[in-house]
Amino acid sequence: MPYRIAVIGTGYVGLVSGTCFAENGNTVICVDNDQDKLEKMKAGKVPIYEPGLQPLFTRNFNEKRLTFTDDLKNAVLESQVIFLCLPTPPNEDGSADLQYVLKVADDIGNILAENPSNEFKVIVDKSTVPIGTSELVTDAIKKNYSGEFTVASNPEFLREGFAVEDSLRPDRIVIGTRDARAKEILTDLYEPFVLSGNPIIVMDEKSAEITKYAANSFLAMRISFMNDLANLCEIVGANVDNVRHGIGTDTRIGKKFLFAGVGYGGSCFPKDVKALLKTSKENEHLLRIVQAVEDVNYDQPRLFFEKINKYFNGDLKGKKFAMWGLAFKPNTDDTREAPAFILIDKLLEAGAEVVAFDPEGMENTRSRYGDRITYAEGGYDALEGANALLLVTEWNEFRKPEWPKVRSLLQEPVVFDGRNIFDFEDMEEFGFDYFSIGRPAVRARK
Repeated sequence: MPYRIAVIGTGYVGLVSGTCFAENGNTVICVDNDQDKLEKMKAGKVPIYEPGLQPLFTRNFNEKRLTFTDDLKNAVLESQVIFLCLPTPPNEDGSADLQYVLKVADDIGNILAENPSNEFKVIVDKSTVPIGTSELVTDAIKKNYSGEFTVASNPEFLREGFAVEDSLRPDRIVIGTRDARAKEILTDLYEPFVLSGNPIIVMDEKSAEITKYAANSFLAMRISFMNDLANLCEIVGANVDNVRHGIGTDTRIGKKFLFAGVGYGGSCFPKDVKALLKTSKENEHLLRIVQAVEDVNYDQPRLFFEKINKYFNGDLKGKKFAMWGLAFKPNTDDTREAPAFILIDKLLEAGAEVVAFDPEGMENTRSRYGDRITYAEGGYDALEGANALLLVTEWNEFRKPEWPKVRSLLQEPVVFDGRNIFDFEDMEEFGFDYFSIGRPAVRARK
């Protein structure tokens, strides 16, 4: 049967999850206190860029299965299942900031205390939260309310750029609860999402909470391992692409997350690695591999900058660089923890000029840099008179450029490829000096 659902927080996870719950026939009330965002959503517009989301949003919005409000009280009282999809940004010490989660938990307790109901409520932590958060949320609600409710953990595993697919057809659903009623409700809610037979895995709350951190840290580990290995490949004259093929065909390892580059970014990997490290230190058991993952990722964009700096003999002042890609990955407008920003900071510090283009990440970049850099209307527009092209995000439209046109627009035919997407043969044929990650350089100009 369909459920009445409240989704508190319409960030990336909340909006995608709420829309997909509605797509499967549930009635969803999304709550947010950002009035600008609410006005956009009430007008039928998706405030984030995510492929495939707008059609689902529009359909369920028009069918009135998906509504938006700033009225937390009504949403809580009208719903059987309440998902907390609130931000948990990192504190200065790397720990997750739970102020938004616990504030809403306190508000829910007050609302339920003032409006007693016989209906059993399931409050679900869908935000990425530290181990033990379900207990903290339970305590915050119980301070004011002693009625029938439980707090469960239900971590999300959405990939930006593929979030709709991941939400509607997930590899697995993880539910953390020891309450039989919550298990029954959440299992029934998610059954339509796993008709192909993928598992719904039920465990205790703490195990579910750590599962999310473990998954993201493990994927980040693969990226950092390949980046560290790529740096060794450059030193010894090997090609990391060959190494990747050699190990990726081992079924015990697999092919995914083995691509060398300028480092990972986004809203999940950086903060989740930090939070897991913080938890491990608090429990006096440092996760040394995870610490190495973070260290390598910190170094990677800075090593890429040093490659640029070395080519220009340590003198970047007055040089102009065309940057293709600003978002931390393609198919998103998310620039949080983007390697491109580290490179921009280093280039500006060195006195260089940056002209940037990204299909979706321009607005978020402008909000950070203002007029400190130049924003091009297209990829080729960024190139004119530049001393080099820097490829930072592997959008499909950047993969096969018109190289004669690129060469004619650049002041110097130099390309730094931070994602290893360009072909050596093209670089040689069209006369570029070419540098990538963990692969031999091409020196076309003698």
